[in-house]
Amino acid sequence: QVQLVESGGGSVQAGGSLRLSCAASGGTIRNRGMGWFRQAPGKEQEFVAGIGWNSDTYYTDSVKGRFTISRDNAKNTLYLQMNSLKPEDTAAYYCAAKSVFNRNARLYDYWGQGTQVTVSS
Repeated sequence: QVQLVESGGGSVQAGGSLRLSCAASGGTIRNRGMGWFRQAPGKEQEFVAGIGWNSDTYYTDSVKGRFTISRDNAKNTLYLQMNSLKPEDTAAYYCAAKSVFNRNARLYDYWGQGTQVTVSS
């Protein structure tokens, strides 16, 4: 059973940066597919970024060039570096883990509790 705990959310002005962390315990994330998802009020959950077991990375179009997903296997932690933040990035951000990366949130086995990101204009 993998437990995931996100941190690093907060309130920033447009153009600012945040780095989200997702600390894992109870299992390694080294060989797992990992994803970041977000959900804004009144909207469906959406895929943001992912990393495969082979460290291939994937992004939704709206964050390409601004967000970077990475994984520190020694710390068993997943990161999401978010630069040039926009008000439309405001959402609760969740990390998730499964055996093989997929963009479909419904296929993920383990989820964190989420961390709120608020970007003001």
